[in-house]
Amino acid sequence: MKSAQAKVYDALVVGSGASGGWIAKELTEKGMEVLMLEAGPPRVPARDFTEHIWPYQLRYRGFGNQKKLLQDQPLQRLCYACDDYSRQFFVNDAEHPYTFPADKPFMWIRGRQIGGKTFCWARVSYRYSDFEFKAASHDGYGQDWPFSYEDLEPYYDKVESYIGVSGSYEGLPQLPDSKFLPPMRLSCGELVAKEIVEKKFGW
Repeated sequence: MKSAQAKVYDALVVGSGASGGWIAKELTEKGMEVLMLEAGPPRVPARDFTEHIWPYQLRYRGFGNQKKLLQDQPLQRLCYACDDYSRQFFVNDAEHPYTFPADKPFMWIRGRQIGGKTFCWARVSYRYSDFEFKAASHDGYGQDWPFSYEDLEPYYDKVESYIGVSGSYEGLPQLPDSKFLPPMRLSCGELVAKEIVEKKFGW
């Protein structure tokens, strides 16, 4: 058997996140020989996943060591998901610097592991709408994307039909409805919160 270095591949995919994973799936299903390169390691559940630990069991009560985060992950920590439970899924900014034009600052949230930033989504995957794709047309800031929601809608449909996305149809223009599976059941805490909101606001 030839080594990976000696073998000739039809395609090279860099990164194993959501985009890289889907590209590799599409190409291999067409019969192509694909090599995927990932800069990060595989994740080990027993070592890397702490979501079943109570905040009071963590040294910084779930918020993370702010001094350490500011030192190692000053940009990554600005993402809502970078905390005691998940900081290991985000890059060390000091070890992975990047540049951008002075007049176009960009906050690059990155993960380096097999699966990429899919570890950071909390299984939440909303569709973008033209409020994102055509934001400049709405508020005059930045630039519109070169395509619209209508252009991407069939691709959203295809991916969601394959991976399975749970939710409910709300008809909100800022959050276009997906091709939903039935919504997941609410947890006990969510049911209590729902009851309180319904009583207080009559929803």
